[in-house]
Amino acid sequence: MSHDAKLVRMANQIATFFHSQPREEGPMGVATHINKFWEPRMRRQFFDIVDNHGGAGLDPLVLEAAPLVRRPPAEDPATQPQGA
Repeated sequence: MSHDAKLVRMANQIATFFHSQPREEGPMGVATHINKFWEPRMRRQFFDIVDNHGGAGLDPLVLEAAPLVRRPPAEDPATQPQGA
């Protein structure tokens, strides 16, 4: 399973939980969970999927939550391990 597919599956699992909650809580609930528990690298990958791949495979609730997710700063190439 690719990293993107795993991340999409994880995001969709969060959405599945919030589908069982009141509708108005869904987007903020998904975003809050991602903001609290996903490290910046995961959120960068999430925004790559949303911005560059049209949110392919993401539950509509995840896409609705995307504007509420904190966008991490771009990675500094100087801090990347050699060969990465």
